[in-house]
Amino acid sequence: MATRVDLCNAIRALSMDAVQKANSGHPGAPMGMAEIAEVLWNHNLSHNPTNPQWANRDRFVLSNGHGSMLIYSLLHLTGYDVSIDDIKTFRQLHSKCAGHPEYSYAPGVETTTGPLGQGIANGVGFAMAEKLLANQFNKPGHDIVDHYTYVFLGDGCMMEGVSHEACALAGTWGLGKLVAFWDDNGISIDGHIEGWYTDDTAGRFKAYGWHVVSVDGHDQAAIQKAVDEAKSVTDKPSLICCKTIIGKGSPNKSGSHDCHGSALGDAEVAATRAEIGWPHEPFVIPADVYEGWDQKAKGAAREAAWNDKFAAYEKAFPAEAAEFKRRMAGDLPANWKAETDKIIAAVNEKAEGNASRKASQNAIGALAPLLPEFLGGSADLTGSNLTSTGSFVHVDAKKPGNYISYGVREFGMAAIMNGVALHGGLLPFGGTFHMFSDYMKNGMRMSALMHQRVVYVLTHDSIGQGEDGPTHQPVENTSGLRYIPRMDVWRPGSATETTVAWVAAVERAEGPTSLVLSRQNLAGIKHEASQLEAIRKGGYVFSDAAGKADVIIIANGSELDLAVKAAAELTAAGTKVRVVSMPSTNVFDRQDKAYKDSVLTPGVVRVAVEAAHPDFWRKYVGLEGAVVGIDTFGESAPGGALMKHFGFTVENVVATVKSVL
Repeated sequence: MATRVDLCNAIRALSMDAVQKANSGHPGAPMGMAEIAEVLWNHNLSHNPTNPQWANRDRFVLSNGHGSMLIYSLLHLTGYDVSIDDIKTFRQLHSKCAGHPEYSYAPGVETTTGPLGQGIANGVGFAMAEKLLANQFNKPGHDIVDHYTYVFLGDGCMMEGVSHEACALAGTWGLGKLVAFWDDNGISIDGHIEGWYTDDTAGRFKAYGWHVVSVDGHDQAAIQKAVDEAKSVTDKPSLICCKTIIGKGSPNKSGSHDCHGSALGDAEVAATRAEIGWPHEPFVIPADVYEGWDQKAKGAAREAAWNDKFAAYEKAFPAEAAEFKRRMAGDLPANWKAETDKIIAAVNEKAEGNASRKASQNAIGALAPLLPEFLGGSADLTGSNLTSTGSFVHVDAKKPGNYISYGVREFGMAAIMNGVALHGGLLPFGGTFHMFSDYMKNGMRMSALMHQRVVYVLTHDSIGQGEDGPTHQPVENTSGLRYIPRMDVWRPGSATETTVAWVAAVERAEGPTSLVLSRQNLAGIKHEASQLEAIRKGGYVFSDAAGKADVIIIANGSELDLAVKAAAELTAAGTKVRVVSMPSTNVFDRQDKAYKDSVLTPGVVRVAVEAAHPDFWRKYVGLEGAVVGIDTFGESAPGGALMKHFGFTVENVVATVKSVL
């Protein structure tokens, strides 16, 4: 019978062997956290290796994702579909065991971690989702949503600012089912951290409203006691500060940054085997060690017990049970297409000339009754982003709801929303000024990397923002977001296009969407009925010349109306003009060649108009075309005055078209 020491040493051996074989990786954290991992995964984590997607499983996040061999070892040892051959291919092309844990690569990896701090922020999102869903679905005697979120994090996560943003909110929200383990080993890549990290971390988390306890991270009895204590504190998240020795077991490199981010070396691996009493060859795990780790039977029993609870719930509350299953599957309501078609048609009939941020709010209000999974929010700009409607219940400290005021925490908002989306059952969207998407860009990138349905509402989209000046006027941001793989960016030019963009964002299960919206009013445009479906393709012919066009003007957002007016003047002078509205270049680019050629006729000169950096549009207009854009920072003045000052006028668009004909 394997001892608990043997079980921990299996993690150390697998981790150092895999890193050594790859000659790349971070063995120190897995070796130092082995005892913490054994306590959690073998004695506390409610999971089922044979069904990693079981709805009521505990969620586990390795925020210090550079220590990825820790989670791969745990997945392999406890019975997930991660084989010893997968472990041997650590950090190799197409391996389940990538350099950092990658969502969807290996079963049991709940989120992609690597950019430090975002894992713990995702964990806050997981725990928030659990709390909100429990409030929505649980009934007296029927707690079908009842699980914990556990997070491992290191010194680097603590240093990153996003951890401050998210963890402060976790305390305010009273997320009692969030338990974090801090690997307090005092080492980062540059060495011993006392020269750059001297925070009173325990005091910081107590100030956030967390329950905090400190233990020896190698004392399994003390760790278990701390976990029991954390679970008994139901109105606060818990931080267990675990003092550890990085690379524990390595006789010459433990406690040093030498084992943080590089292989131990053949000699030190051999010395470590002798030091910990592990006589087995690389990648060989004895049968009794596997038996001591195996969680397949226990996991199946846990899920079966929950299935029985859910069956009783389904019998007592059939409508709620069906809704729970729909939402956890990520499916849209059965009447979605019919109802959203009606909403779009109604908006088009009214043809209001509002700012697109207002059109967005109207769309949210119309869609909310169809989508109880909506979880809205804003980074302290609700009244400017217009992300809330009357049907939303605002989260108030520890009181649940379906709208969150995140405070001035853009990055934290993005990372938390990723955790919410990954959990399942909720569809998060959050707003800020478009300029401040820079603050949360890496979180947005992670949404795209993980294929998560998160909606970013980015208002005040250009120099039209006006008097706040260049610090608040995005010039390069829209193009930057378009370059993120798998991110759909919409900059709609009418209320109808805004509504279609919202519907598309909700329907898009394979990635996030950024809605880039105006502060200034757009023209009141009533689209032809045939165009309503064409808008969904990202770009379409808005108006056309009689016969083959001499020029195509491409525009979006507030500049769509400018293009239409310029086209009218050119047409009156005898130039044949096609106006193409392109609210989403990403969506348009995914259309087939025949459709794209039908919109942007090959051989016809083109001019693009957007109040943003011009270089992006070169791919559409080519060397023979032109772009009316802005490649400098803006100024502080009323938006209309700035548009005129920077050349977004009918006269300048007409002159630009004439210059290329």
